[in-house]
Order: sequence, then C-alpha cells, then structure tokens
Amino acid sequence: MPIQESGEMYLETILVLTKRGGPVRSLDVANEMGYSKPSISRAMGILKNDGYIEIDESGYITLTTEGKKIAKTIYERHVVISELLISLGVDKKTAEEDACRIEHVISPKTFRALKKFNKERQEG
Repeated sequence: MPIQESGEMYLETILVLTKRGGPVRSLDVANEMGYSKPSISRAMGILKNDGYIEIDESGYITLTTEGKKIAKTIYERHVVISELLISLGVDKKTAEEDACRIEHVISPKTFRALKKFNKERQEG
C-alpha cells in the first residue's frame, strides 16, 4: 500500500529530528510539526503497523530500512527544491513552504531533471 503524503511528512520529520541528535519520541514529532499528541500517536501507530518505524518500550522511534528510504527521498527533494527556489529569488520561508508541498507530488523524472539542473548551476 503506497504511503500517503502525511505519512511522508512524519517520516521526514523523524529523519530531521534524528539528524539533530538524540532519541526521537512522539512528543518531539508533535512539537516539531505543531500537531496534537493524539494525532501524532495515531499516525505513529499506522506507520508502525505499516512497517515504516519501530517504537521501543520506552517510546523511542526509529525508522526501519523502508521508512528511512522514503524519508531520505522526501528530504532530498525538499532540500533540492528549496535551494532551487531560493536561487530564483524566492525568500527562504516561502521556498521552504512551497518545497514542502511540491516534494510530495513531483514525479521522479521531473525531480531528476531539477536535481541535475541544480547541480550544474552550483558547479557552473
């Protein structure tokens, strides 16, 4: 079953929090995303049942191999699209917000083209 956009957002947030260091719990995800604890708890249950995350007995969340793969893909899209929009003169806040929406709907083919263009632009 394909993961929904909201699931991708949760996985990306878990990845970002993990990169910042320290263990990740549902409360951290709720605080980062600005969602209520019950909403996050429900989402974490779904992600766990679908095999994207593991939650230990202390409530610490880790991404499974599949969850990490999806999170890294979405995060990479976010970074590349944000950088590209900023280079076009879009302010950082707007670029981040727009990238957050675009990252979930862009086709792999179009993203590869944007990524190639962004890389060439940075090298050139």
